[in-house]
Amino acid sequence: MLKKLLLTHPWRTSIPWPEGFAGGIAHRLDVHTSGAILVADGLEELLAIRAHFRAGAFVKTYRLASSRDAHWSSNACSRPIAHDRRKKNRMIVQRGANTPHRGRWYDASTTFERLQPQLFEARMTTGVMHQIRVHAAFLGIPLLGDVVYGTRQTGPHHLHHVGLAGPLGLRTDPVPMPDWARIVGTLS
Repeated sequence: MLKKLLLTHPWRTSIPWPEGFAGGIAHRLDVHTSGAILVADGLEELLAIRAHFRAGAFVKTYRLASSRDAHWSSNACSRPIAHDRRKKNRMIVQRGANTPHRGRWYDASTTFERLQPQLFEARMTTGVMHQIRVHAAFLGIPLLGDVVYGTRQTGPHHLHHVGLAGPLGLRTDPVPMPDWARIVGTLS
């Protein structure tokens, strides 16, 4: 829907955006994730932003509601992630040298800080598909509503992209928290 909205601006339709970045969308979210995205105003800007992403120059901050609380207040997971060998839309964490997987391993690192019981802030500079979801589950705090990575409660994933910050002061505006965040005890 955002792509269609962006492409209603005639000057955007004249730009030869690379495949997957129509309208200048430089940072996308998983289907069930709400929050900030980053949109470039031109091809040169998009290419520069993508180069910063590849270099790990952006810090992306998320809030998540977990289906359970953890015995720790802060934690990190720096284990590589790959596609699950049997399930197409699922990623796995490398548990050892012989962990069955499909394709290559992607470097991924996520830090987690507890804000309140079952409410965590996650930060990352890498950006692998489902990274926060799979790392959170690996550390024992699967997202509320995420049946793919370890909870039986169905519903929307409780993951919200608060924003990102990068080189030269490039950042998204703060994004208000969704209603579910107030339910688990935060203020927007």
